[in-house]
Amino acid sequence: MKSIIIGFVLFLIVVPLTFAQTTELQKEIIQLSKNKWDWMSEKKVDILETFFHEKSVFVHMGGSWGKERELNIIQSGGIWYKKAEIHEVSVEVIDNTAILLNRITLLAEVGGNEVKNPFMVTEIYVNCNDSWKLGSLSFTKLLTPNGNN
Repeated sequence: MKSIIIGFVLFLIVVPLTFAQTTELQKEIIQLSKNKWDWMSEKKVDILETFFHEKSVFVHMGGSWGKERELNIIQSGGIWYKKAEIHEVSVEVIDNTAILLNRITLLAEVGGNEVKNPFMVTEIYVNCNDSWKLGSLSFTKLLTPNGNN
């Protein structure tokens, strides 16, 4: 009986840890994403230019475009990503591709107007020559701030 209780207690300790573990690679991608939000907020287009993959695509509420246009929009202040408040984050890695989902509240200035919106952001990273590059950034506006309908 004592061994059953000990086994059950160990089960209760180990199983949540197994599901809660984040791999080092997932932690690296999460940190890259956080850095990206900072670089965008600070309009560091020189860093973003090397971080965004040459074939990267960006999907916004107002349309979709490539790397050069996104960099120009950031540099000019057409969209100023002031602060991304991250509520949830998850990462799935498939071979040389990492898919990160962020549920955020984004404070931004768009065309001179400050706006605050809840988004689910999909970020796709590709590993090129042992370096992770952003391949896609896509914003999906949520109907409610907490993401529940």
